[in-house]
Amino acid sequence: MQFPDSGQSGLWHGTTILSVRKGGVVSVGGDGQVSIGQTIVKANARKVRRLGAGEVIGGFAGATADAFTLFERLEAKLEQYRGQLMRAAVELAKDWRTDRYLRRLEAMMIVADKDVSLVLTGTGDVLEPEAGIAGIGSGGNFALAAARALIDGPLDAEAIVRRALDIAADICVYTNRNVTIETLKA
Repeated sequence: MQFPDSGQSGLWHGTTILSVRKGGVVSVGGDGQVSIGQTIVKANARKVRRLGAGEVIGGFAGATADAFTLFERLEAKLEQYRGQLMRAAVELAKDWRTDRYLRRLEAMMIVADKDVSLVLTGTGDVLEPEAGIAGIGSGGNFALAAARALIDGPLDAEAIVRRALDIAADICVYTNRNVTIETLKA
């Protein structure tokens, strides 16, 4: 599941986030490149991290400060709803869509726990990918296509994420090979 640029100020440039679920394992990975226009300003950003006492993995595309705000809000929702990712994500999406401050945040998120993977957007979407594969960001389509091609082969979820992000880096100028991958087992 990939979502196109919303048309807002090129905000998805510099990010590729991919989630793959296979064999009772979910892996979420992202590249480390941050770009402003055509300039790389950072090559080792950490766009994927553990949330909710380490039981949830999140990755973001978009404005960094906005993503950190959303991660903090999701952490609070996970605490409020005792680690129930789906419930926390739905409540965050409601707030994101209706709160005047949050509505201005320019970011997308992929979040996953041992049971579910979700894509969250500022338009109130909480979407679960059908095949357990989701990609966001400027290189998201490339990584998504590569992961779909690799999913039926011998590689595990983490290896698929690593290879798909490498393929995306070959194609997308806003994606580099400095990746962070987090994995959870069911």
